[in-house]
Amino acid sequence: QVQVIEAGGGLVQAGDSLRLSCAASGRTFSSYHMSWFRQTPGKEREHVAGITRSGTMTYYADSVKGRFTISRDNTKNTVYLQMNNLKPEDSAVYYCAVRTLYSGDHQYITSREYDYWGQGTQVTVSS
Repeated sequence: QVQVIEAGGGLVQAGDSLRLSCAASGRTFSSYHMSWFRQTPGKEREHVAGITRSGTMTYYADSVKGRFTISRDNTKNTVYLQMNNLKPEDSAVYYCAVRTLYSGDHQYITSREYDYWGQGTQVTVSS
């Protein structure tokens, strides 16, 4: 069982920055592929950013490219999402997702490809 805890959400203004963090339990954090998703009411969960086990590959949704950066610190069992130049359309509940099964350093962008999830953290961007 992997416990996943997000932190860092809040209310900001358009153009501001925010950094989310996600701590995942387990001795083998460095073997987990990690991603951030977000969801708004009535919509499906959307993949935002992903990072491979070693952190050498990252990938992003087109809507956040150039503004968001995902990173990880395997010594702290933590993954981060730095969000810059936030827009009102970035408002959502952000979820951290853990994929424990290793099947190559690919892009995993659907929620069913992940095994464990955090409880979510709300990000609200006012215009």
